[in-house]
Amino acid sequence: MRETIMKADEADEFHTEEGCFILELSNSPADPDVSIARARVEPGVTTRLHRLRGVAERYVLLEGTGQVEVGELPVQEVQPGTVVLIPPGCPQRITNTGTGDLVFLAICLPRFTPDVYTDLDTS
Repeated sequence: MRETIMKADEADEFHTEEGCFILELSNSPADPDVSIARARVEPGVTTRLHRLRGVAERYVLLEGTGQVEVGELPVQEVQPGTVVLIPPGCPQRITNTGTGDLVFLAICLPRFTPDVYTDLDTS
């Protein structure tokens, strides 16, 4: 890794098959230890149940309200300031229960690459 300053461009946000919008803030082979993305889930949307193989993830809630399902834990309410720890291989999904967008940082260690994603949803 080298010293770098990166600036996000809103025009780079994209929709995923998982059901959310992603803006990659930092995800590069030059910094393989971590990736940071802003995730945005629209009102009433539940992301697909999935897991990340070999990648630990942390959600840091910034805006909105929702419910998160992680592994064997009961469904939990989330709001700004909530941090969700998701071990590698742990099933997860999040639902936006509010009237505005649910926005959170998704921090992955090591960095997220599409090949680590496994869709577990049967619908």
